[in-house]
Amino acid sequence: MALRILIVEDDFMIGIHLAEMLEGMGYEVCSVEATEADAVAAAERCRPDLMIVDAWLRDGSGIAAVATICRSRPVPHVFVSGDAASVRAVLPAAIVVEKPFREDVLARVIQRMVDDMAAPRDRGPD
Repeated sequence: MALRILIVEDDFMIGIHLAEMLEGMGYEVCSVEATEADAVAAAERCRPDLMIVDAWLRDGSGIAAVATICRSRPVPHVFVSGDAASVRAVLPAAIVVEKPFREDVLARVIQRMVDDMAAPRDRGPD
């Protein structure tokens, strides 16, 4: 089954290009949203396996949308931004891909996240 990805991107052309790129990689894009509120609603509706999120939206914040979504259910996510340093200043541990990005860079980041999701978790002593 293909990984279901929610895209949060307020630039229409970038959102469409990103969706086509991800579908070309074999992933299922469950929704492309442009606002914080729509992203939160889509995450509830679509239950994505992964989110690719523009950190700074014209209507709301991708960072705030991720925080809201992950309060109810942790969802792995990658931020995309033209200003990765600003995202890391707010969220030092964030995974950020700098815009403009190449397809191979995004593919490697997604694959690393997929590998992390599939890795057995250390449950500690039983």
